[in-house]
Amino acid sequence: MKTPFSFLFASLFFVVFTAGVAQDKEKKSDSGYVFTTVKQLPATSVKNQYRSGTCWSYSAISFLESELLRTGKDTFDLSEMFCVRNAYADKAVIYIRFNGKHNFGGGGAAHDVTTVLRKYGMMPEEAYTGMTIDEPNPVHGEMDAVLSAAVDAVLKNPNKKLTPVWHKGFNGLLDAYLGKVPEKFTYKGKEYTPKSFAGMTGLNPDDYIEIGSFTHHPFYSKFVIEIPDNWELGEIYNVPLDELIQVIDNSINTGYTVVWGTDISEKGFAWKTGVAVVPDKNATEIAGMESDKWSKMTDAEKDKLLFKFDKPNPEKKITQEMRQLEFDNYQSTDDHGMHITGIAKDQNGTKYYLVKNSWGTEGSSPYNGYLYASEPFVRLKTMDIMVHKNAIPADIRKKLGIK
Repeated sequence: MKTPFSFLFASLFFVVFTAGVAQDKEKKSDSGYVFTTVKQLPATSVKNQYRSGTCWSYSAISFLESELLRTGKDTFDLSEMFCVRNAYADKAVIYIRFNGKHNFGGGGAAHDVTTVLRKYGMMPEEAYTGMTIDEPNPVHGEMDAVLSAAVDAVLKNPNKKLTPVWHKGFNGLLDAYLGKVPEKFTYKGKEYTPKSFAGMTGLNPDDYIEIGSFTHHPFYSKFVIEIPDNWELGEIYNVPLDELIQVIDNSINTGYTVVWGTDISEKGFAWKTGVAVVPDKNATEIAGMESDKWSKMTDAEKDKLLFKFDKPNPEKKITQEMRQLEFDNYQSTDDHGMHITGIAKDQNGTKYYLVKNSWGTEGSSPYNGYLYASEPFVRLKTMDIMVHKNAIPADIRKKLGIK
């Protein structure tokens, strides 16, 4: 996943248990939605990935920070760019070994963060910001282009064989754009390496797994999810759609947050309104309507047919077959990674998920960097989720063979 803030809206304090969402019982936006919190879990402050395709790192790091809160650890601000830098270095090796027939770029998946945790450790933001240019937030356009050009130049093999220093040169570019990773650093008066810092947090990458719901692979099996940003060829578990929702609900209700990989290139994803829904406002009638008939209708008549975000409206009933068809036809793609931290309901009692985004808080959604995603949207547009294995209901864990 790689959607930056500017993908949809270019113009577009740590508080435990609210993470920037006000503590009022009812939450309103100008659209007429009214949300009441059912369950909300601790999360750190909303960050801003800005003009970088690094949502995968921001969402998974936010998740790990919530894990540290859940386990009674300190409030941590972990370095997203430490993960970006190490993943880019590994991605270059894979790209070369695949003769360039592999995805290369700023995108990634949640398991890239746990892989970095396992292989390289972790760092706090204060020890590695990844900010070397005069910008307040990440701006990676030039860096992504330069790194891509570098690995493509290596692929051309002008020396008729790869030099033993090509990866050293690539790391030099990463050092220039993101900064050299310190071998040691001081945090709260104590010296650490990335590995010893990770050990101090107590985070275990083996505790975290990814789950999806697709019919082109057997349920209760593992498979390599076929999305471009899965450059690491990571495997996910496969469960029926209803059980995927059970996992999310059980996670939140038992105190575990969720990393959410989803598709946001949909008319129902309304960031400025702060909701993500699956409109079902006479879609069939509109699709079959002749253009001349449409052109003769009054604005009031058109408004009756078009979906507006003025209040909760009926949504489509999502089936396993619908979500599979959208995936098979590239209508659901690997757009964005976010962090589910709670469950809410609207004024009609309809369930939504409280979702922490990484597009900052200023000029963003009405909910200070959060949004509310309806269950139909989550059912239709979820690519995969990452959860702590203990958050999975016991019967589903047994079917998956997870101990």
